[in-house]
Amino acid sequence: MSEADAVVCDVETTMKYVVRGEKATFHAGDRAKSYWPVDEHPVTIHDVRPIRDRLSFERNGFVLVDAPTDVSEFADSELERYQRQVEALVQRLTGAARVVSFGPMLRTNATGAHGHNQPAHGAHVDYGARTVADFTRDMLPVDEAERRLERRHMLINVWRPIVMVESAPLAVCDASTVRREDLFDSEVVGGLGDFKRRSLWGFNLAYDPGHRWYWVPHMQPWEALVFKLFDSDPDAVQHTAHSAFEDPNTPPDAAPRQSIEVRTIAYL
Repeated sequence: MSEADAVVCDVETTMKYVVRGEKATFHAGDRAKSYWPVDEHPVTIHDVRPIRDRLSFERNGFVLVDAPTDVSEFADSELERYQRQVEALVQRLTGAARVVSFGPMLRTNATGAHGHNQPAHGAHVDYGARTVADFTRDMLPVDEAERRLERRHMLINVWRPIVMVESAPLAVCDASTVRREDLFDSEVVGGLGDFKRRSLWGFNLAYDPGHRWYWVPHMQPWEALVFKLFDSDPDAVQHTAHSAFEDPNTPPDAAPRQSIEVRTIAYL
């Protein structure tokens, strides 16, 4: 089937933004404690498949790639092996001298899912310079960490479905349409599945009619959305906001979403 013959699946839905000017505090493991003043707006989320070959980190902040994995059980040593595969993928895509990963998260909207593991509904960017520097110093020897932080580095998320996505799909906002003045501080308490972890710092997104949202209809396990959240180059396109959303066309018997995401830091 040619690109011209493909069925385009744009969706009209409601996106949860943050009230402009408000700092949010998100308790990942106990969401009822969170302060996230919601500002809902109708948006169109565009089917990304027709333009996937024209996307780049430099222009859009995200790409959709075919990246099959032979990992099927995302736990223990297999999870570590998957992280090495993700690091290799990001290294190929960016040409980075070194890539490290942290914060793998399995998410599902199945009944009974713990707060840490539920999809995040609300336009956000996790994380910014402060948390990237914290993790760099956690994972690398002192001298190497400072050397890497002096040079350009990027925070990149790799998001993959474990089974075909039928519900609670992920939307990403073209980073070239996100202005710095649309972003407001977000503190994540007890994030990445660890109640005792120090706060993580990123941003929530306030509404602007110029934002352009995309999704991958019926996204498959061999596909990955790879999106940039932070770039130490202040002039680079970055801040790819993202959120789970409710697709109004989701059938009542749709299977729960099952996905895995891994954050990486690419040091150029």
